[in-house]
Amino acid sequence: MKRTCQLFIFSFTLYSMTQAQPITPPKAAIKPKELITNGHKRIDKYYYLNERENPEVIKYLTEENAYVDQVLAPVKDLQTKLFEEMKGRIKQQDESVPYKEGNYYYYTRYITGGEYPIYCRKKGSLQGAEEIMFDGNTMAKGHNYYQLGGFEVSDNDELAIFAEDTVSRRLYTLRVKNLKTGKLYTEAIPNTEGGSFAWATDNKTLFYIKKDPQTLLGYQVYRHALGADPKTDVLVYEEKDNQFYMGLGRSKSKKYITIGSDHNGVATEYRLLEASKPLGEFVTFLPRQKGHEYDIVHYKDKFYVRTNWKAENFRLMEVPDNYPTSDSSPKTKVGVSMTDRAAWKEVIPHRSDVYLENMDIFANHLVLGERKAGLTNIRVINQITKADEYLDFGEPAYVAGIGYNPDFNTNVLRYGYSSLTTPGSTFDYNMDTKAKTLMKQQEVLGGFDKNDYVSERFFATARDGVKVPVSLVYRKGTKKDGSAPLLQYSYGSYGYSTDPGFSSTRLSLLDRGFIFAIAHIRGGQEMGRHWYEDGKMLKKKNTFNDFVDVSEHLVKNKYTSPDKLFAMGGSAGGLLMGAVINQAPQLYRGVVAAVPFVDVVTTMLDESIPLTTGEFEEWGNPKNKEYYDYMLSYSPYDNVEKKAYPNLLVTTGLHDSQVQYWEPAKWVAKLREMKTDKNQLLLHTNMEAGHGGASGRFQALKEIALEYAFMLNLVGERQ
Repeated sequence: MKRTCQLFIFSFTLYSMTQAQPITPPKAAIKPKELITNGHKRIDKYYYLNERENPEVIKYLTEENAYVDQVLAPVKDLQTKLFEEMKGRIKQQDESVPYKEGNYYYYTRYITGGEYPIYCRKKGSLQGAEEIMFDGNTMAKGHNYYQLGGFEVSDNDELAIFAEDTVSRRLYTLRVKNLKTGKLYTEAIPNTEGGSFAWATDNKTLFYIKKDPQTLLGYQVYRHALGADPKTDVLVYEEKDNQFYMGLGRSKSKKYITIGSDHNGVATEYRLLEASKPLGEFVTFLPRQKGHEYDIVHYKDKFYVRTNWKAENFRLMEVPDNYPTSDSSPKTKVGVSMTDRAAWKEVIPHRSDVYLENMDIFANHLVLGERKAGLTNIRVINQITKADEYLDFGEPAYVAGIGYNPDFNTNVLRYGYSSLTTPGSTFDYNMDTKAKTLMKQQEVLGGFDKNDYVSERFFATARDGVKVPVSLVYRKGTKKDGSAPLLQYSYGSYGYSTDPGFSSTRLSLLDRGFIFAIAHIRGGQEMGRHWYEDGKMLKKKNTFNDFVDVSEHLVKNKYTSPDKLFAMGGSAGGLLMGAVINQAPQLYRGVVAAVPFVDVVTTMLDESIPLTTGEFEEWGNPKNKEYYDYMLSYSPYDNVEKKAYPNLLVTTGLHDSQVQYWEPAKWVAKLREMKTDKNQLLLHTNMEAGHGGASGRFQALKEIALEYAFMLNLVGERQ
């Protein structure tokens, strides 16, 4: 639910190669508005661009799109070539590795030419008859955008809750389908949280989260009886604090329905209800407390608790399951050891050099996801013998993670693995015999050979002496003498770690001589919890400084040069891009800011805008003068100056639910007014999509092809 995006979107040329005269870019009208906060006055000349229904605003966005088309006309053939090239690497008729849940094996498959997955299952074994639950291609017909926001099958395997978004505002409509007959139930509940719903064991009661259509925050949990009028649904919990995000689901043990509330890295709270007693009341596992974050997993007669209580990098505790019995008062008789942290038993102690990221539980095994020195690790502990091991991956830069393992009574762990040179791979690991089986590796068509590429990992020293990890990949034979073009990517917010995974589309850059580098800057969590804490709130500038310092390291060590160095980031990473070009514009040939969060102060002052209140603990509340002054000192929109900027491509979506379209639109308008260079400045608005861009698997490739064509054009590569 945060301002996240990792789309690869790039820049274009300002002048037509076939015209003597430059193309004239559109200009937004200037309509000054005075904004006063903490006694300080700002003048926003483009504030009116936030009027989504204003014909003048739509006209301006449309003109900007037409300008992009004009500027990119000379590389139209290259765009087509890139699209076909990237599409040609995809195995169009493909299928996921099935997983077993209950009596069925579930999987998704694609058909040739299909934009969307088909969700299927087979009963008993993989030799059973296929049942199609949801055909995304059929369901998407008639919609410019379509997203199936998850599904949940009832305990008797006959019914499925699912959610649909046809606008890209992440306001999902909840439906129920009878999987035996194929018929839909009449109820259609709008404005719900996609993927956050749960069945009770009676196969007729379900729970879901309702969202505020303006702030887009999930804030109410309702109980619904199948077939009943949704107007009669019962409110079972309401989140009164609009700084919290909510999630809803069923525990792996199937015993509990859980409501999770999270205050953006500051506090956590879970509520539990026995799934067999849907008319009961939810009970708080441990009340929220500022500074305390925790996750819970139910296991037999106890809970495992991942907690940062007296443990910055988190530790693992256990506590008996003392959920109130049916004849006790849920409000007063919670088991003492569930709420008394002093009674919790430590299982895995805190380690200053290891971040405990997540966990999964099986009948006889405990599996932990950990990070050390910026790399992911999977740790397996046998609950019976207490044997403890780490899986070995054998590459310098990679990402490995615990997969979806819904079956509790198994000794097989499914996990995912990828690297900058190894396509996404699914493994099954027998936790008793240690046998590892590759179940599937992403098939890359077109003659791909991982041995044609090289990955590296090293540390660059930031200006304050901190060592920043860098992962990069390039094709063998690429010269490291400063002549190669290089794309540097980062995110650096919310504690989200940017892992060095594989991308088949990226090959179109690598095969044309590009080096691709990920700067694992502060604000993420690659190096542990402190890495995040040192890149947020009043330390946010460390994120920007790290990125610039990595750029200088890459230039100094001749991986590239300033006339061939590109930078890219999306959403909060787009804020990073805006801050970077204000700080060191001379370092970059071109910068891509995808759906960028660039009007930081104005957005964080408006609590009616989606996500604002939930992010005060990430950026600060500018109604407090200390945070206002600090935020104002780096907010890209507020710091545009009369100076030269790099070539710049900015993208947005009209229906963006995370970063509203007007932020990049205002930023581009102001840059156009202020900048002193003749470099390109392009704004492209997807008028039919939101934060994640186009919804189809091939439509997304068209956007990437457009972006790559610009970037390659800037370095003179037009083939």
